[in-house]
Amino acid sequence: MAVSSGEGKAAGQDDPGRRRSARQRAGEEGLLFEGQPVSLPADVGYRGPTACAAAGITYRQLDYWARTGLVEPTVRAAHGSGSQRLYGFRDVLVLKVVKRLLDTGVSLQQIRIAVHHLRARGVGDLAQITLMSDGVSVYECTSPDEVIDLLQGGQGVFGIALGRVWQEVEGSLAQLPGERAEAGEGPLAEHHADELARRRRARRTG
Repeated sequence: MAVSSGEGKAAGQDDPGRRRSARQRAGEEGLLFEGQPVSLPADVGYRGPTACAAAGITYRQLDYWARTGLVEPTVRAAHGSGSQRLYGFRDVLVLKVVKRLLDTGVSLQQIRIAVHHLRARGVGDLAQITLMSDGVSVYECTSPDEVIDLLQGGQGVFGIALGRVWQEVEGSLAQLPGERAEAGEGPLAEHHADELARRRRARRTG
């Protein structure tokens, strides 16, 4: 996985016309995310079916990815019969990204490398990342210029702005039940929605 735009640049990248075209395409495809996502409570987890609904995947995929170590629940792992995995917000975000990469034909090997790099990033950093791919390799872009360079050089066939995926997952989870990790029982959907609303108000007035 290329983690800098320098590896993806091609000759002719300084052509003003091509650069304007690349910037326009990036804007049209929503690859230049400039918003500021809400930071969700770290101790709220989501059971498997909820994580599946928010990420748009099947429970079979969720279970397989957990068992093979691709995306494991970080709030609470399953221990013994009857125990429930709890996935954090970041886990659900990565699940949704994995699904999108799979849908566009990226190999599972490349996806594993991409997930490894995402895990190394801080939660705040994720919203500023755009993943670009030519269908074979995955490139991590952390600035609009890197996105445009890849598009201009021909490597960026498609891209995923994690900030926008963040907002999509945030909107989905606001309508779904979550649990406090230490409690381990009882849905807290209403509390979660209230927390989101409070943080949005603070962001608008801050």
